[in-house]
Amino acid sequence: MLGDFITSAIATLLVVADPVFMSALFLGITNGMGKEQRREVALRASIIAFCILLAAGLGGAQLLNLLGISLSAFRIAGGLLLLSAAAEMVFDRRSQRLQATAEQAITVDHVRNIAAFPLAIPLMAGPGAITAMILLAGRADGRIEYLVSLYVVAGLVMAACFACFLAAERISKIMGITGRAVLTRLLGIILAALAVQFIIDGVVALSPSP
Repeated sequence: MLGDFITSAIATLLVVADPVFMSALFLGITNGMGKEQRREVALRASIIAFCILLAAGLGGAQLLNLLGISLSAFRIAGGLLLLSAAAEMVFDRRSQRLQATAEQAITVDHVRNIAAFPLAIPLMAGPGAITAMILLAGRADGRIEYLVSLYVVAGLVMAACFACFLAAERISKIMGITGRAVLTRLLGIILAALAVQFIIDGVVALSPSP
């Protein structure tokens, strides 16, 4: 059903993107910038990340066909990748890795490029989000209403990231370190369940019919 598909898309992309956690990274990446500069970086990063996810949803399945990879195999591989990301969130390894990526990028790239790298990619539209888009687009089976709903959901998730970036300082003060840790682990458990479902779908599709 379309409602179930939309719910699954929202849960998957929202958990993978993790706007609240990204807002904390956004503060560190844009440290020393003025309010207008931060707003520009947030807007550009959200647009770039959405375009990347849109491209993944539109052309990801075709690319798999060219490479001779079945969607079922990609579901299993993608589910394992998302499961790995979920484990990092639950055991708090994800924040250390993303922060290290952000810190390294800041020393290499100029401030004007921060919106594209590392904020849009690989932090916002990273391997997990791209994988999720391809898997969800494959689940749509070419149905226009499902695909349109997926792209709308992706746009809304990126809009949520943009809103959290603008309210990053306020969110950081309200949640504190403990609040962010609890939320990250809860989202990690949800993502793990979704990843297992992707793996099950792939195995069932590959299993011979009785």
